[in-house]
Amino acid sequence: MTLIATDGFKPQQAAAANLQNRRRSGARVRLGPGPAIPFGLQIGSLALLVLWTLGSALGLIDPRILSAPWTVLDAFRQLIADGRLQDHFGVSAYRAVTGLVIGVAIGTVLAIIAGLSRIGEALIDGPIQIKRAVPTLALIPLLMLWFGIGEEMKIITIVLAVIVPIYIHTHNALRGIDNRYVELSETLNLSRWAFIREVVLPGAMPGFLLGLRFAVTLCWVSLVVVEQINATSGLGYMINLARTYGQTEIIIAGIVVYAVLGLASDAAVRFIERRTLSWRRTLSQ
Repeated sequence: MTLIATDGFKPQQAAAANLQNRRRSGARVRLGPGPAIPFGLQIGSLALLVLWTLGSALGLIDPRILSAPWTVLDAFRQLIADGRLQDHFGVSAYRAVTGLVIGVAIGTVLAIIAGLSRIGEALIDGPIQIKRAVPTLALIPLLMLWFGIGEEMKIITIVLAVIVPIYIHTHNALRGIDNRYVELSETLNLSRWAFIREVVLPGAMPGFLLGLRFAVTLCWVSLVVVEQINATSGLGYMINLARTYGQTEIIIAGIVVYAVLGLASDAAVRFIERRTLSWRRTLSQ
């Protein structure tokens, strides 16, 4: 049976009539996701924290499976007081930042070469697509044979994970530049370097920043794994050691640190994106 509105119109007709009335009255019709919500990106995370707290307080969550928030806070205080959290965090941050910087640099250079040269694309794009199809974590046994189990293997694993999203999105943005800008640059007799500086780099920036967001996430994911493979320091080692002794609260504390680092990194890239691409008018603004 078809639902009928109280005024005799179908719901779709009522909505259309309301839209027409707003247009006749001069009211501006606003489309899109709606106005910005203060701290909107944090609402979901706070909701999870509230559910976790209530579940623990009411005894709905077994502390042997998931420690209560206050127990995790006590673990944090103890780890900070002992200096263990600071030491492990410093080692993990060094690995992550080093791998991220090297991976971003290599991925960007490869994307520019492949994006501006057919020969470069023929030589580079195939191997990158092969690497894209093979998970980085599947390469860890081979990397261990080549580089051992030291810091070199861990950083190279992160680099390999970071290169792919940077290359894919930057290369796609380069090839997506409007051909009219290229023709205008040729008309103005811009040099190759001027063309790259004035047209290519600004045009590829949105794709690069999108790739950077994915790269940051993959950086932390790779770090979690490599730090649990014969490591003697780092947040992953701390979590793995806590697993051995059944210290759930320390495991949760380490996971929380990873989550905060991931959210903070993504927020930093979002901030850079808003400042760098302030000239764009999008639904997020």
